[in-house]
Amino acid sequence: MHLAIAGNIGSGKTTLTRLLSNHYNLLAQYEDTEDNPYLDDFYHDMNRWSFNLQIYFLNSRFRQVQDIMLHNKNVVQDRTIYEDANIFAPNLYEMDLMSKRDFDNYQLLFKSMSHFVQPPDLLIYLRASIPTLLQQIQKRGRDYEHSIRQDYLEGLNKRYEDWIANYTQGQLLIIEVDNVNYEDTDLDFLNIVKQIDKALDSKFITRT
Repeated sequence: MHLAIAGNIGSGKTTLTRLLSNHYNLLAQYEDTEDNPYLDDFYHDMNRWSFNLQIYFLNSRFRQVQDIMLHNKNVVQDRTIYEDANIFAPNLYEMDLMSKRDFDNYQLLFKSMSHFVQPPDLLIYLRASIPTLLQQIQKRGRDYEHSIRQDYLEGLNKRYEDWIANYTQGQLLIIEVDNVNYEDTDLDFLNIVKQIDKALDSKFITRT
């Protein structure tokens, strides 16, 4: 089983990944932020480091997906490879924070990689408003995120909504993050689990 959690910066992906990993006894594959050599530089100079950062994330998530497929692992994944190519890189390009040459190169690389990846069994999208995102970012207190621009988050949110509206790779579950507190409230988390169980039943059930 491959669950994947999608959502903007600060939407709560890592927390939900941890909770679902424990609940379903799944291997958690987190986004590579702690050892990422480009993140701090990127948030201080997005134009200079955007391409380097996106290539790093693309490679990291490609290796994750290959590992899932090769070893047939039961996994919950923090962010997907599709978000890199459909949201983050195009948003940087649209904001003039990535050159056309680098963006075209990036897209060609992703197109080549996409033939070797499979979508998750269930994509869980965490939909959050900008105030919620900013509150969560401030709460977790990562130094490199202090300089995140609000217009950057707004651009990402718009692209997330466009991508989700046209997502056809598999099962999709949308969680309205503004209205829940699954980290501290058991009832909210169990409600999400019920929705996941229902979505997975509809995917794996045998029909005759």
